[in-house]
Amino acid sequence: MTAHPFPTAGPAAQGVDASGVHAFLDALEAAPDIEPHSLMILRHGHLVAAGWWTPYAAGRPHLLYSLSKSFTATAAALAEAEGLLDFDAPVLSYFPEFEADITDPRSRAMLVRHVASMASGHESETVDEAFAADPAEPVRGFLLQPPQRDPGTVFAYNQPCTYTLGAIVQRVTGQTLTDYLRPRLFDPLGVGETLWQRDRTGREIGFSGLHAATDAVARLGQLYLDDGTWRGERLLPEGWVARASRPHIPTDGVMGEGDRPDSNRGYGYQFWMSRHGFRGDGAYGQFCLVLPGHDAVIAATTATERMQEYLDLVWRHLLPAFRSGPLTGQEAADTALRERLERLALPPAGGGPVPPERAGDWSGAVFTPEGGVCGDQPELTAAEVTADADGGWALTLTEDGGRFDARFFDGQGWTTAEKPVPAAASGGWDDGGTLAVDLVFLETPHRLRITCSLTDRTFRARWLTRPLHEWPLNKLRAPRGSVRGGPERP
Repeated sequence: MTAHPFPTAGPAAQGVDASGVHAFLDALEAAPDIEPHSLMILRHGHLVAAGWWTPYAAGRPHLLYSLSKSFTATAAALAEAEGLLDFDAPVLSYFPEFEADITDPRSRAMLVRHVASMASGHESETVDEAFAADPAEPVRGFLLQPPQRDPGTVFAYNQPCTYTLGAIVQRVTGQTLTDYLRPRLFDPLGVGETLWQRDRTGREIGFSGLHAATDAVARLGQLYLDDGTWRGERLLPEGWVARASRPHIPTDGVMGEGDRPDSNRGYGYQFWMSRHGFRGDGAYGQFCLVLPGHDAVIAATTATERMQEYLDLVWRHLLPAFRSGPLTGQEAADTALRERLERLALPPAGGGPVPPERAGDWSGAVFTPEGGVCGDQPELTAAEVTADADGGWALTLTEDGGRFDARFFDGQGWTTAEKPVPAAASGGWDDGGTLAVDLVFLETPHRLRITCSLTDRTFRARWLTRPLHEWPLNKLRAPRGSVRGGPERP
């Protein structure tokens, strides 16, 4: 289905000061530990600013990590509206075949609304224990982990809670989350391709693994901003947004405001409360910020471990840019912002062309891991650099017997390829003896840096943000076909 585009408007027409957006972009690009990939800003239902940092591009699916949870909760809301799911029913009632195995009274008392709000009674993450206890049926493995507290009394960010919520939806509907959401949510919103990681049971894992374009995140945010309606049609049950976006459990033991970070302001139904509005978010800065007080939505994909810092920059620069009415005399500023957004790009690997007298030394050079082993994921065993006939270079990485090939032109920006996975490469020489190559995996937030030393024929590999699931390089992409995997971190 072809997505109907958002209505667009200049920032000033919707009361957005372009200088504030410029200041936000300046701050993002100056932050050494934040690598922005995309940004969409909606105000009063209009798209006022959008940009992708090359080699990332609009329309390409992107791993959302735990932002997937907000889509899972939306599926649960739709199932409830169809009479298939009851938030006040015991979780165990949806899995009667486990009745004899689950004897702990707290596990038996756990309700759907408890897993929806991360209030299962566990005091910490149980994903490893749950999947280890029963790899063939992680819901049973989860229910076999006795909660330390009564359900509904304590918050713990706990992947099996969302996994179980998603498993219930898939059981009562007889469909995967994607198939269930497609006619009820994705198609009405005009969302394009979505792909969701499955586990060995065949379920889509719910708590992570959804790959969707930034546009899909923006559309979900606008739907929640508009109380579940989309262009005059109600898609979500009346009252759901208010239920999902209010704090059901305090995340730091205290409910209320105060001067606390955004992670300590309460949790709803798979949405976080924020200093302003509420949000869905995923590891390394995948954001859906819904700001009812400003009638705005911010959708972003990022690679950063400093997610609070990213939010701080939003509050510092973008919120003051939202004004109460249209701005006049801002045509030049709006034009300058649009032009800047059209030329956003990630900095490529540093360095320049190989010195001509050293080119022959590099072509065909083979490198082994520094220290004899590549201790960081990925577990690479060899790297080879070869010159192309047309002036480019190829980097071949060997990983557990497999090969990953990337091509780059020294000192000339990004070279994008779709195989073996969608990725872009850039590379250059700091001197005749050292080559640095960056690999960006375009359907994920991840960039890998390979540094080769001709002096001792060794290489190093370092993730700027390390994948939370240990896929080999040639599987770092959206799951197409019958992809299966184990548990993935949030």
